[in-house]
Amino acid sequence: MVESVFQKAVIVQVELPKKRERSSSLKAFDEFKELVLSSGAEISDEDFSKQAKPTSGLFITKGKAERIKDSLEQTESELVIFNHDLTPSQERNLENIFQARVLDRTGLILDIFAERASSHIGKLQVELAQLSHLSTRLVRGWSHLERQKGGIGLRGPGETQLETDRRLLNQRIKNIKNKLSKSHKQREVNRYSRNKSNKTLVALVGYTNAGKTTLFNLLTESKLYVANKLFATLDSVTRKNNVSGLEDILFSDTVGFISDLPTELIESFKATLDELKSADILVHVVDISDPDFIYKTEQVLLILKELGISNIPCIRVNNKSDKVDIDEISNGTSNNNNEVWVSALKNTGMEHLVNSIQFNRKKFMVKEWVELEPNQGKIRAKLYSLGRVLEETTSEAGLIQLQLEIDKNELNNLISNKGIDLKNNKIKEAI
Repeated sequence: MVESVFQKAVIVQVELPKKRERSSSLKAFDEFKELVLSSGAEISDEDFSKQAKPTSGLFITKGKAERIKDSLEQTESELVIFNHDLTPSQERNLENIFQARVLDRTGLILDIFAERASSHIGKLQVELAQLSHLSTRLVRGWSHLERQKGGIGLRGPGETQLETDRRLLNQRIKNIKNKLSKSHKQREVNRYSRNKSNKTLVALVGYTNAGKTTLFNLLTESKLYVANKLFATLDSVTRKNNVSGLEDILFSDTVGFISDLPTELIESFKATLDELKSADILVHVVDISDPDFIYKTEQVLLILKELGISNIPCIRVNNKSDKVDIDEISNGTSNNNNEVWVSALKNTGMEHLVNSIQFNRKKFMVKEWVELEPNQGKIRAKLYSLGRVLEETTSEAGLIQLQLEIDKNELNNLISNKGIDLKNNKIKEAI
């Protein structure tokens, strides 16, 4: 882990005309400062400036580099953090000028992830991301050992220290990938078991610090860690719901997204992201009190599209609605079945979320008559407890006939049991 805790840091952002997005650079700079503070660093000075284009050697101009160097000396800081992705050579050149550690945006996010990851899988995923990021930057730490090893006790396999370190690093990356692959297979088994038990999975997604974990705790009566800071949640957690009207549903809390999410994180968190792909419904939690909520909402939708899961039914939950004037912001959309207004902290608006989830579940429901043998009372009782039964009769042959409102996959699993059949076999052939 990068030792950034309690270090004084000078933070740098350069506004590049070609890189301007809908979110203003000042708002992006504010988010960057939140990231820095989340890492535990102390901001000693800020450098926000404009530049026509990045320079190849330093990213910033030599004049800006000298100005930052003076700031480092005056504030006695030992770290410079850029809100940009730097090349390995740019990091090395800047460190030579500053005589201080240089960290780019990806390195900063990886540092925060390394500090917050708590589960074994989460720690492995973060380590893989860090090693992938580090693999192109090894030369910085071994520039004094570029020559072949030599001397008594140092004559070895003919590798430079840099080559040896790269080989060991690649071996570690391979080992982590193998462990994550085993975990991925175990998750597939868990998902198969969940599908077999006809559980509906609802995954909470959204921008970091939107209130997903607070809502998750409310829905499941859990006590997961909640904090008003970026990336407070890093491990995906799935629990049974505890809300009346949402029987047979599992909720999954996931890591928050952020704009310009590093590629290394997308790759290393594949196992976590696969949890989203298996979800039946997505609940997109939006911090509606955030002045920049439109841009952040678009960023989440963009990431969902990149992950290939934008086709999953999605409910937008405008959280922290107690802090805003709903009529002013809603613009007549408050009656939309796929958009609800809640305050997870105040526990308000939850009945609208329940209704929206039920509405989206019914999109996959079909109405069919099934016939059960008299000795299958346990299955009949379970269907009643799940609220699937609309009507019941008895056939002349003594068979139990139930009209069900049921998910198509759940219906297929049901009629695969011996002694259970559709009342109309022609319908069965069409399914």
